[in-house]
Amino acid sequence: MADGAVLARGPAGGLRGRLPWRLLVLLCAVGALLAATLLSLGVGAKFIPAGTVLEAFTDFQDTADHAIILQNRLPRTLLGICVGMALGAAGALIQGITRNPLADPGILGVNAGASFAIVIAIGAFGVTTLSGYIWAAFAGAILTTIAVYLISTSGRNVVNPIRLTLAGVALGAVLTGVSSGLTLLNPKAFDHLRSWSVGSLDSRTMDTVFAVAPFMAAGLVVALFTARGMNAVALGDDLATALGSNVNRTRIFGVVAITLLSGSATAAAGAIGFVGLMVPHVARWIAGPDQRWILTLTLVLSPILLLASDVVGRVAVPGELQVGVVTAFIGAPVLIALVRRRKVSGL
Repeated sequence: MADGAVLARGPAGGLRGRLPWRLLVLLCAVGALLAATLLSLGVGAKFIPAGTVLEAFTDFQDTADHAIILQNRLPRTLLGICVGMALGAAGALIQGITRNPLADPGILGVNAGASFAIVIAIGAFGVTTLSGYIWAAFAGAILTTIAVYLISTSGRNVVNPIRLTLAGVALGAVLTGVSSGLTLLNPKAFDHLRSWSVGSLDSRTMDTVFAVAPFMAAGLVVALFTARGMNAVALGDDLATALGSNVNRTRIFGVVAITLLSGSATAAAGAIGFVGLMVPHVARWIAGPDQRWILTLTLVLSPILLLASDVVGRVAVPGELQVGVVTAFIGAPVLIALVRRRKVSGL
């Protein structure tokens, strides 16, 4: 009862009572991430024991197992960690900026803009390589976000969350429709776009990781810088301004971070859903409304979900199931369960 009384007291007492619990959860999540990383390196069409996985890094031998780990599974695992962190952080930021718990990175039209850019690159410039898709998708994501920002502000340089959401949804719908129409004109030319549009970590190399890692790192730095101001934004614009917070600056930095994170993640792995939508919900349920803790937990929990989904996709069916399909299968029931809880953490 004494512990419960501490948690039931004022904000300061509640924070002191909950802090060890948050740290414990964070440490457990880090352990789970390490386990998911080990599984991703060892599980696949050929199962490789954990000891052999460790030997590949400590005492490399020119064997088939070590080659599989370092050449195929290591880039895939690292990309899964990076993409998971990027999508989760982008989802947490956009939910905080729009004060909408059902928002995800796709709501700004990032996925649609990236897909449209790839369609143009294939149809107009004959791009057929993965590296070409990555740069085209990233450029499309950036240009789409800039267009959404300009449309929502209408030259007033004031970011309104409702107009930002509506502009993203509207522009995304237009770009999706145009992309679908163009792909129907020449289906064979866009065969490679199908697996990318579902979301996949397969056939990626270290070059892919190195290409998107700087943009993700920059996005994470901006996101961490923005997290403190997001707590004020959650109180509402008037109260946040009265407390001395620059709401417009916080939203602009947040949009920049979302663009860098979701744009690079979508460019590298395709349109993977539910990660940026579901994981911030789980983090908010655990940590409460503090955006700094939500972002911290999301950065650890998101790659766990993505790596676990990728491992399940490798063994669930003969051949392989795309990770974007698996995240939908896992994410939808969990999200429904969270929504049906009597006490749902709000923004």
